[in-house]
Amino acid sequence: MPTFVGRVAELRSLHRLLERVRAGGDKPGQCVLIRGRRRVGKSRLAEVFVQRAAVPSCFFTASRQRSGELALFAEEVRGSGLSGAALFEGNEPTNWDAGLRLLAQALPDDSVSVVVIDEFPYLVEDDETVEATFQKQWDRNLSKKPVLLLLIGSNLAMMEALNTHRRAFFQRATEMAVPPLSPAETANIVGAADSGEAFDAALVTGGLPLICEEWPTGASMWDYLDEALSDPTSALIVSAERSLAAEFPSEVQARVVLEQIGSGERTFTNIARAAGGLHAASASRTLDLLTDKRVVARDVPLSTRPSREARYRVADPYLRFWLRFVGPHLAEIERGRGDRVVARIRSVWTTWRGRAIEPVVREALARLLPIGDIDGPVVGGYWTRTNTPEVDLVGADREPVAKKITFSGSIKWLDDQAFSTADLKTLARKTNEIPGAGPETPLVVVSRSGVTAKGAALSLGPEELLRAFSASASAS
Repeated sequence: MPTFVGRVAELRSLHRLLERVRAGGDKPGQCVLIRGRRRVGKSRLAEVFVQRAAVPSCFFTASRQRSGELALFAEEVRGSGLSGAALFEGNEPTNWDAGLRLLAQALPDDSVSVVVIDEFPYLVEDDETVEATFQKQWDRNLSKKPVLLLLIGSNLAMMEALNTHRRAFFQRATEMAVPPLSPAETANIVGAADSGEAFDAALVTGGLPLICEEWPTGASMWDYLDEALSDPTSALIVSAERSLAAEFPSEVQARVVLEQIGSGERTFTNIARAAGGLHAASASRTLDLLTDKRVVARDVPLSTRPSREARYRVADPYLRFWLRFVGPHLAEIERGRGDRVVARIRSVWTTWRGRAIEPVVREALARLLPIGDIDGPVVGGYWTRTNTPEVDLVGADREPVAKKITFSGSIKWLDDQAFSTADLKTLARKTNEIPGAGPETPLVVVSRSGVTAKGAALSLGPEELLRAFSASASAS
C-alpha cells in the first residue's frame, strides 16, 4: 500500500480491541461502530488495520444493491481467508439472519479474526429489520466467537444512533469517529513549506486523504490548483460530486440550499431567499436535514445572553471550498479553462480564507487551552444581527449560554499585515459589547503575519496553532 500517514490513535485502539478478543472469555467478540464523513479514509483505515493484524478476515462493502446485497456478501465470504469460508459454497443464504448465522459457523474457534461490513447504513436503509437481525445474531452467535466486527458508515447521524438507548447495539459496541486528517497530518503529506501553507492546504483539501495524496510533495497551493483544476478527473474536482450524489441521491432541495450556504449565505432568511424563496417550513426542514447529516454546522453567538441569531456554514472545509470555487464552474473546467477558475480563486482568496479559517482556529484553541490564565473550555464567536459587533473568538465556561466569558479574541489572517495596536484597540472596544465581557476580559490575538501590538493576554501564530494538531501527525 502507499505510505499511510496519521490515524495513530485509531490504529492503536483497534489493535487494543483485537488483543481483547485474543484474551478470550465467555463472549470474546468485540464490535466497533466506525463513523466518519465520506471519503475521509474509514475504509482505508480498516484495510490497513486488517493488513497489519495479519489474521483471517473478510471485508464486505454494501452498495445499495437491495436484493443482490446478500449474494454479494456471500461471495465475499467465499473468497475470504476465514477458515470456514467453504460453508458458503453452494449454500446461498436467503436472508440476513441465515447469512449471519452461517458467517458465525465460518469463523474460526481457536484464533482471532476480523469481519468488516463497510457502508452498513445502506443495509439498514434498504431493510429496517437488518439492524435487529445483526443484534440478534451478534448476541446469540457472533459475539461467542473470537472476532472483531467492524461496522463502518458515513451516515453520521445513523451511526451515532445505533448505540443509543433502545437501539439494537446499545451497550454492545465501541464507537470510533474517524475525523479528516488534521492540518499537521495534511502538512506531512503535502510537504507544506511552513505552518501558514499547512493551513492553506487544509482549507483546500479538507484533510481528505485522496486529495492530499494527489498533491505533489512540496508544491505550493497555487501550483497544485493549476494542476488539479486542469484535470477534470482530479480528486479535487470529483470527490465532492461523488459524495453529494451518495449523500443526497434524491434530495434536490437539499443540494440547492447547500449550494447557497457554500456560496456565502449564512442566515436563515438569506439562505431561504437565495434558494428560490423557500417557505420557512421547507427551509427549516432542509436545514435540519443538512445539520443532522453533519454536512452543515449551525453556530450561535457565545455570550451570557441567549440569542436566536444562528448562522450556518458548510462543516467540511473541502466541501466549502468546492461549493464556492469548483462546483459552479465545472463546465469551464471540462472545457479546459481551469486557468480561469484559478484566477477567480486568486481574486478573492484572502477574503474567503479569512472567514474559512475561523472554525479551524477555534478548534486549535480548544485543543491548546488552558495556556497560563487563559482557558475555555468552550471557544466560539459573537455577533449580532447587524454585525455590530462581530467578534471572531469568545471563550466561555459552557455553551450555548455561558455563565462566564473567559476571553475575547480576534483573527487577522493576512500574508503581509501584522496584528497592530489599532487592531487591538478595536478588539477591546468590541469586547465591551459582548454580554458577560468587559474591560477586564483577557484579549487573545491570532495573526498569520505576527503581532506588533502590546497588551494582549495571549498572541498566537500559525506555528503555535499547528502544534495543537501535531500529536497525531506522525507517519506510521
